[in-house]
Amino acid sequence: MLNALLKLYGLLPLPFVHGLGYAWGCLLNIFSIKFGRRVRGNFALTEFYDANNKQALERACFTEAGKAMFETPLIWFKSLPKTLGLVKQVSGWEHLEQALASKKGVIFLTPHLGCFEITSLYYGSKHPITVLYRPPHKAWLAPVLVAGRNKGLVELAPTNMQGVRKLLKALKNGEAIGVLPDQVPEPNEGEWADFFGRPAYTMNLVTKLAASTGAKVLMAYGERLTWGRGYHIHISPLEIEPTPLNINKTIEQMISKSPSQYLWAYRRYKQP
Repeated sequence: MLNALLKLYGLLPLPFVHGLGYAWGCLLNIFSIKFGRRVRGNFALTEFYDANNKQALERACFTEAGKAMFETPLIWFKSLPKTLGLVKQVSGWEHLEQALASKKGVIFLTPHLGCFEITSLYYGSKHPITVLYRPPHKAWLAPVLVAGRNKGLVELAPTNMQGVRKLLKALKNGEAIGVLPDQVPEPNEGEWADFFGRPAYTMNLVTKLAASTGAKVLMAYGERLTWGRGYHIHISPLEIEPTPLNINKTIEQMISKSPSQYLWAYRRYKQP
């Protein structure tokens, strides 16, 4: 029953779904105390916060969060050809081709910015990619998540030792892996590093994988275009050593290009 409903949902046009998300974000901005406190608190720490334009900036953060909520099941359950059709532009693909030519593997870092679901599906329609994911706490959601993300040449790797071995194997085969670099890792699997001037527990897995394989590290995110027009995927190389601090600083630079599209509701500063 659930899968049938989700497949029907996948038939909806993106402008309509983003419209629903926009409306939901407006409601969250007004009525959700806990969610609103987290969004406003995290966003207020950044350099993008402008007291003179406070309400407009906060409203944009909420409406973009609403779009992210509503677009995720759409991306998961729309047919792959139609999902790929939502990608209107890709910038930086040449960096990927150069990385693949080295045959040492590619590490894609895709933070909670824009539509982070579409980047792996787009790449996985052309080349194999193994994506690290955290199994959801709610058991019923696990098969939904796997069915939505496991398309094309995408393979999922859980956040455990078995998953890490899958990542390492893919890199040694010269393939790509995908990681959410701003996802809070488990205890003893990261270190504290500043993120917008505040300590955030940050994974060191990327540092270890890059050091052991020589894989090229690329940053990627799917910019959400206005009025439901689709997405613009941006790819750029990480030119500095992939330490937790350097990765956080690079994510900050990425966010500066589309600050309202970062998922400020994510509990980035929580204790692991």
